[in-house]
Amino acid sequence: MDKEPMTLAGYNKVTAELDYLKNKERPETVIALDEARQLGDLKENAEYHSAKEKLKFIDVQIAEISNIISKAVIVNPEVLPHDRVSFGSTVSLIDVETDEEFTYTIVGGVESNVEKGFISFNSPLAKQLMGKVEGDEFTAKLPGGEKVFEVFAIFYKEIEI
Repeated sequence: MDKEPMTLAGYNKVTAELDYLKNKERPETVIALDEARQLGDLKENAEYHSAKEKLKFIDVQIAEISNIISKAVIVNPEVLPHDRVSFGSTVSLIDVETDEEFTYTIVGGVESNVEKGFISFNSPLAKQLMGKVEGDEFTAKLPGGEKVFEVFAIFYKEIEI
């Protein structure tokens, strides 16, 4: 069985999302479906078909989130060493060619958010960063091509999702 590492914050986020879907979104959609069903002819009843589609979508989301939660392994990155890149490390990289600096935090898949600088431990870049130390230079094979980076700094900072 695949394990899905995540921080406690990530776990709380997905369990809250599941709770919302199960206890609020789904019951409200079931009521809307029942109300639409009472409007009569189901073939031309847009409200009925819309509610039915929404319910199907919610059920798929519930199944997917339940699956993630069943595989969850909560990792506290605060207690991990960050002298090398590991789960929960925040890494500052410098593009050797352009001198541009990038900072990423390596998190679980459910927590990843590139706009906030959170990348999944399963992403191509994170996989290539694991185990690196400050000062390491490496060629990252990325979807957009290859880039040479230097690991400028590795540290831990609290992850706020």
